[in-house]
Amino acid sequence: MSEWFQCTVKYEKTMENGQQKKVTEPYLVDAISFTEAERRIIEEISPFMSGAFEVSDIKRAHFAEIFESTDDSADRFFKAKLVFVTLDEKSGKEKKTTQQVLIQAADLRDGIKRLDEGMKGSMMDYTIASVQETTIMDVYHYQQSAPGGMIKVDKPEFEE
Repeated sequence: MSEWFQCTVKYEKTMENGQQKKVTEPYLVDAISFTEAERRIIEEISPFMSGAFEVSDIKRAHFAEIFESTDDSADRFFKAKLVFVTLDEKSGKEKKTTQQVLIQAADLRDGIKRLDEGMKGSMMDYTIASVQETTIMDVYHYQQSAPGGMIKVDKPEFEE
């Protein structure tokens, strides 16, 4: 299971009118510790920054799943709270558990549609308790590094 960290980055951004403005942007990073999350976010965003920047905050983000999209119009991230209803076999009572998921979509309607598509294979009954837009700018998945700085891609030992 992925361990997600929300890293907040502060930097000066050049606006369309040419003025400099201080901005704070959150990013989601898949890492195994706070230290690695900081190292990874610096590594990921450095090529896109022209001036100085600072990682001002790192906190755990509890997402059970992330539904991403390759669609160019899907430029926003929505956080959905799902409620799963299970039956306790011993007592016969319904038990509700909640999980949060992150959905990349163009707008709220698209987000709910993508959530329903992503949950089609689920065997559990669920209801959508809430969906809200987040300020997350991008999501960076874990990539295992090999010696020498090369990215190691896991390949199966035997081809099918």
